[in-house]
Amino acid sequence: MNAIRSRWLTRMAEDIGKSNLESSSASTTSRGFWPSVLRWIPSSTDHIINAEKRLLSLVKTPYAQEQVNIGSGPPDSKVRWFRSSSNEPRFINTVTFDSKDDSPTLVMVHGYAASQGFFFRNFDALASRFRVIAIDQLGWGGSSRPDFTCRSTEETEAWFIDSFEEWRKAKNLSNFILLGHSFGGYVASKYALKHPEHVNHLILVGPAGFSSESERITKFLSTWKGSILNQIWESNFTPQKIIRGLGPWGPDMVLKYTSARFVTYTTGETLTESESRLLTDYVYHTLAAKASGELCLKYIFSFGGLPRSPLLHRFGDPSSCYIDY
Repeated sequence: MNAIRSRWLTRMAEDIGKSNLESSSASTTSRGFWPSVLRWIPSSTDHIINAEKRLLSLVKTPYAQEQVNIGSGPPDSKVRWFRSSSNEPRFINTVTFDSKDDSPTLVMVHGYAASQGFFFRNFDALASRFRVIAIDQLGWGGSSRPDFTCRSTEETEAWFIDSFEEWRKAKNLSNFILLGHSFGGYVASKYALKHPEHVNHLILVGPAGFSSESERITKFLSTWKGSILNQIWESNFTPQKIIRGLGPWGPDMVLKYTSARFVTYTTGETLTESESRLLTDYVYHTLAAKASGELCLKYIFSFGGLPRSPLLHRFGDPSSCYIDY
């Protein structure tokens, strides 16, 4: 493990030294005057896209990457994901894999604190049967990271659902299969409920947001420990803030995380050294970038991961969709 860490940190240092100092996003432009090796957080949008390309080089199926323009608006726009300090266009980072002409379209939506590259081990198998399109949700991965100004569950849901709908329009898609993992399953479900005319099938993999109030959590919140933890939760403290706070030591923390969480596939096969290094590099840059979509957490879930608007209350017939736990 020490050898992997050493090689990965060396590779990351080389990448930082070679990387363009100008970032393609407003959040990193202000830091462009300083060499990235001197930054407290050695990351940028360029780093994310470059790390994504290296990770996806492990995928055998050819693909195309694009930044899909979903529009722009003035700072006082009523559209929440337009509200920012500028009226610059917003983009959704998108990868599309080659497929047969008659293949059905499968759109993949990632979970919380993740991005489309987390599916890198699934792409080849799925692309053999589908036209696979994977996105980074607005505010995550290599997509635009506008200022997050939502202040309610409804506004936060609209942030993801409406930006996804603008992406769909820009891509001129309809009648597709929509797959969502974890929090992406929540977003995919809410989107399908609002725009059922575009979704042929809804596939939810380990979806978040279905459960209702838990008696165990309620009892815990009545304790002093529960009260303190709930206050931390309501302050919108996110795991990514820890990574940013660690600065140049953040990559080492992420390596420990990826080694523990992604050490094996579902088949029990151990990640190769190359896969571990490239995934860790990618995960670090996606987590360390500007806070945006991650700030949705407290508006969608209460402490303990309980949804404020449970999907269980919205689906009249749960058998109408396929839920894979």
